[in-house]
Amino acid sequence: MKTKAYAVQIADVISIRNCKNNFKAKLLFSDTDELFYELYQGQYIYIFKYGVISFYNLSREDIKEVCAEILQYGKNPIPEEVSEYIEIMIGGNVNKVSFGKVSLKEFDVESLRLIMLNVSQSVALDKYANISEQILEDTKSHTSYLEEKGRLDISGKKLKKYIGRVLNIKNRISENLYIFDSPDVTWDDERLNKLDQDLKRAFDLKDRYRSIHDQIEIIKENLELFKDIMFHRQSSTLEWIIIILILVEVVDLFIQKLT
Repeated sequence: MKTKAYAVQIADVISIRNCKNNFKAKLLFSDTDELFYELYQGQYIYIFKYGVISFYNLSREDIKEVCAEILQYGKNPIPEEVSEYIEIMIGGNVNKVSFGKVSLKEFDVESLRLIMLNVSQSVALDKYANISEQILEDTKSHTSYLEEKGRLDISGKKLKKYIGRVLNIKNRISENLYIFDSPDVTWDDERLNKLDQDLKRAFDLKDRYRSIHDQIEIIKENLELFKDIMFHRQSSTLEWIIIILILVEVVDLFIQKLT
């Protein structure tokens, strides 16, 4: 039997608490970050707080319907679809993961949950990679101007707002990247641990995670530079004000002595 696990990003964040309180399906697993449901027999839905939903054995119409329902518990809907899928073959000779395909000897829910988890993480990493690359390009444009002109092309309130926006995005990425560790279920089950590691390699999750982390560190260094330049500029301005005031005081004193 051949089916697909399909994952799609619908929002920046999904409220897990609101979903749990309102979404009507059989809840198989839950924590503060994710909900795993059986909708009908053989149909599964995996909801993640970082805005991704994964589906198994649902039609396109049913997927759209569920996404529309869950979107009311989301924040900042994604205008352009970010999605990915992996084929799942049940009844193979051995458990095997290859590019875009997983073969399982027999169906079991925990193996399916791992597959849906990894394809969902792959979608989320695509989104975070796009965001971090865009921020990095923005900061590069400012550092290039700094190299050429010896000063930043953004200053004052605009610079502060830019730093605040970048820091908020960086924090959001960092908050969600920590959950990409292997789930607890793989710790005591060698079979599930191997499947999880094979899926991570197939989706190249670790290298992509590391790339995003490295980009965030570069962005952080650039922000520190921008802040230092801004504080130095403000400090220099304050020093000149003090110097001018002292000069005025000296001139005034000199004039008083002459008169």
